[in-house]
Amino acid sequence: MTLPTPDAQGSDPRPLHARIAADLRDEIMSGDLPPGGKLPSTTQLKNRFDASNATIQKAVQLLKDEGLAVGRAGAAVTVRENRQRTVRPAGSLASAADGAAYPWLANAAGSRSAGISSLLAVEEVATAGDIAAALGLPEGSPAVCRRQLISIGGEPAELVSSYYPPDIARGTALAMSRRIRGGTPTLLTELGFPPRRSVDRLSARVATQEQYTALQLPGDLPVLRTLRTVYSEDGRPIEVTVMVKSGHLYELQYEFTPEA
Repeated sequence: MTLPTPDAQGSDPRPLHARIAADLRDEIMSGDLPPGGKLPSTTQLKNRFDASNATIQKAVQLLKDEGLAVGRAGAAVTVRENRQRTVRPAGSLASAADGAAYPWLANAAGSRSAGISSLLAVEEVATAGDIAAALGLPEGSPAVCRRQLISIGGEPAELVSSYYPPDIARGTALAMSRRIRGGTPTLLTELGFPPRRSVDRLSARVATQEQYTALQLPGDLPVLRTLRTVYSEDGRPIEVTVMVKSGHLYELQYEFTPEA
């Protein structure tokens, strides 16, 4: 199969420095430019992309603003170490020991950074769209919503909104503005609704104003949105969570076992 030529596909309308940054960003995220390693020199990049010195500097500055590269004028620019993180969603269903960080958060943060969950709000809200559908509720029905901001190494990492059916959450710690000891899997199990199955729907989106501000995005970059529905033993949806991460800093790792 022969791929269409660039002319047949249409040209990339972005400014040249943004296109250069996009190519280098992909190489950083895929490991072709490894953490701690040097970016190609300005001369090498000028020759590769047929660009001016000023254009190359603007492209590199974008990567610095995004936290993917570090360096100062007149010195070699390097790929920032421990910048891109791998999140394993399956770990989010594990309980945490009293006083310990949630397992999935500790794994995402790694040994060199601290992961912190800050509770932003706990309130009853009217559900709509994919949230209502996932919970199996009519449009406009109430649900208890817990909103959190996850930070790793002092930087915002993920905006999380979790929704619970009111008959499960009302009068419990799910509806209270405080941290839940052991995490929601532990509490849901204690309430008689042990999490048994989780279904994720993942999409890449343009950040909303709230997401852009909360995650302190440096530019017009995509976010990863995960809509997760957690089911109990009888197949009832007991938790629906929307998780939004910076698309240029995180990847998700799923493991699958072939069906017999």
